[in-house]
Amino acid sequence: MQSFTEENYLKTIYYLANRQQGEVSTNALAEMTATKAASVTDMLRKLADKQLIHYKKYQGVRLTEEGERLALQIIRRHRLWEVFLVDKLGFRWDQVHEMAEELEHIRSEELVERLDTFLGHPQFDPHGDPIPTPAGQMPVTGYQKLSEVVVGEPVQLMGVLEHSTEFLQHLDRSNLTLGCTVVVQEVNTFDRSVLVQLVGDRTVFISYEVAKNLLVNQPAG
Repeated sequence: MQSFTEENYLKTIYYLANRQQGEVSTNALAEMTATKAASVTDMLRKLADKQLIHYKKYQGVRLTEEGERLALQIIRRHRLWEVFLVDKLGFRWDQVHEMAEELEHIRSEELVERLDTFLGHPQFDPHGDPIPTPAGQMPVTGYQKLSEVVVGEPVQLMGVLEHSTEFLQHLDRSNLTLGCTVVVQEVNTFDRSVLVQLVGDRTVFISYEVAKNLLVNQPAG
């Protein structure tokens, strides 16, 4: 049985490893968890003793097969609870992350599978993130960042990389919602900000910081 803190570390290591495509440094974990490096090292030793991570000092850390399985279970619970909070309880997508952070630690497999069935087996959470399967597989989406899209190419907003309340509220104010289609009209060569046309709506200037956190795909059909 893992503590809540240990579960949070497993999840964070999974996210960082996928973002960096490799082993995760102690400093990266300390920054992500807002924890002192010495405390991170202590936790990594505990996880290594439980054979949930491969860890050598100064060489980074990666999940073992069992560690990855547990991390994906936690992520699955988190994203299912977010769907429930938005679809069934009427919370906004910018309100649910912290709540799901608490609910994800409820470990009852029967509860999670009944929740999945009750929700109709959703494939994505309210932020467009894929929900791991019961077998512990993370679906691959193949999305690209809006900051990488070619000028004049229509794309559909499918997900976000940033989940902070401030970021999601900023998107709402700009009418940038999941499923909307946008066309990049212009990319500013100075700061890489982007002018996009919302199909059926207005044009919006988007900073590079926002554009690199928006995931898009070619619209169906």
